[in-house]
Amino acid sequence: MLDRPLTSEERRLKYSVPAVEKALDVIEYLSDQAVPVPQAQIARAVGRNAGEIFRMLTCLESRGYLRRDAASGGYALTLKLFELSRTHSPYEGLLRAAQPHMRKLAETIRESCHLSVFHNGQVLVLAQEESPRPFRLSVEVGSLHSPLHTTSGRVLLAALSDAERDALLGAQPEWQKKTRRAKADLTARLDAIRASGIERQDGERFIGGLDLGVLIGSAKSAVKAALTVAALKEHADADLESVLPALRDCAEAIMRDIGLTQDKHL
Repeated sequence: MLDRPLTSEERRLKYSVPAVEKALDVIEYLSDQAVPVPQAQIARAVGRNAGEIFRMLTCLESRGYLRRDAASGGYALTLKLFELSRTHSPYEGLLRAAQPHMRKLAETIRESCHLSVFHNGQVLVLAQEESPRPFRLSVEVGSLHSPLHTTSGRVLLAALSDAERDALLGAQPEWQKKTRRAKADLTARLDAIRASGIERQDGERFIGGLDLGVLIGSAKSAVKAALTVAALKEHADADLESVLPALRDCAEAIMRDIGLTQDKHL
């Protein structure tokens, strides 16, 4: 008998429902395909036999989740999942999941943290949990900030595809004014953030401020947010490295609650 909580993988295996697993395997596989896929290819991709897949495809098609291409006979996702997802704002679910975890993080590390997303090319602060200390940093919820000159903004920029990043930066007047060397330096920095999954900053907005940010989501996620700890520097050599494990744990807990998975790298 186990005397410890089950891991997420152990729970998945223990309470697995084979029919549901098959349906989700098919949906998740087709979500990555640009063109309709034949039944035999789907069966090979998800490791099922042709009979199992035929019944599953027929069921999903009859419920409106899949369509069958008249020309090729291949299967593709319809917009039904998208329509279902639009019933609720993704940010409402993100906030509900994030706030208790952010509150616990702030209490544990005794520093303020905030959650940000992109909105019309700017960084929008969705939520904040303040440090319990009498002297602390505070970021106004609902405020907008530069994507180039904030930790949260660079975390979010690093998570974009190259094409998405170029489009967003191209619309920024401050980007257009930068020299070629400055653009190259920022691009290299974003690539480093993408590789490490972390962004750190010391004194960017004002002397004595420290920031440490990680991504919630992944490069493939429709919902991406930056979770950032903001602190006051107590001495010359101060940094936030000690809070990084707790920050990452918080981000992973939020993602589990909203059904996202995180890549090892951005």
